[in-house]
Order: sequence, then C-alpha cells, then structure tokens
Amino acid sequence: MKRLLRSFGFAFKGIRYAFDTQPNFRIHLVAGAVAIALGFVLQISAEEWLWVILSIAAVLSAELLNTAIETLTDLVSPTYNTKAGHVKDVSAGAVVVVAVFALLAGVIIFVPKIISLF
Repeated sequence: MKRLLRSFGFAFKGIRYAFDTQPNFRIHLVAGAVAIALGFVLQISAEEWLWVILSIAAVLSAELLNTAIETLTDLVSPTYNTKAGHVKDVSAGAVVVVAVFALLAGVIIFVPKIISLF
C-alpha cells in the first residue's frame, strides 16, 4: 500500500511540474474549468458531461505526454538536432489534434445551448 501511495505522489509531482513550467498546461486547465462551469450553467446532459470530461482528460493527458517527451528530448539532445526538433514538433502536433477534437466537441455541445438562450 505504501508503494502505491508513493507512486501517486510521483504522479502528482509530475502534474505539478507541468503546471509550474508549461504555460499551455495552465491554459488547458483554465479552458477545462470554463467548460465545466458552462456545463453547470447550461445544464448539459449526462452523455454530454462524458464528452466534456473525456475531452478535458484527453487534452491534459496529451499535454503531459508532450511535456515528458520534450523534457526527455532536451535531456538526450541538449544542443539543436533536426531529428530532436521533429520529435518535439510531432509531440506538440498530437496536442493540437486532441485540442481541436475537444474544441469541436465543445462547439457541438455548447453552441446550440447558447443559441437557444437568445
């Protein structure tokens, strides 16, 4: 049990590192909080909540993986290297793909509800 709790400590340490060092991670956290607040205000359905939560988790997970890949790339290639640059670019591209998915899910869920208010 002690080992399990320690592993959670390391995981939260990693999340804290991303929060402290990655502006995009903080931006995604704010966007997720806005989506949650909108969900409560607009009273979205349980199914819609699942999509919102999945989108938030996917974006934050992608950002954490991107941070890990970039940190490791910097470790193994401290000077500029074209292939290391490609690794970092592809990793960042994965975040963009997930973020666009989340944005589209948000538009599909929230825009009709916002329009119906007017």
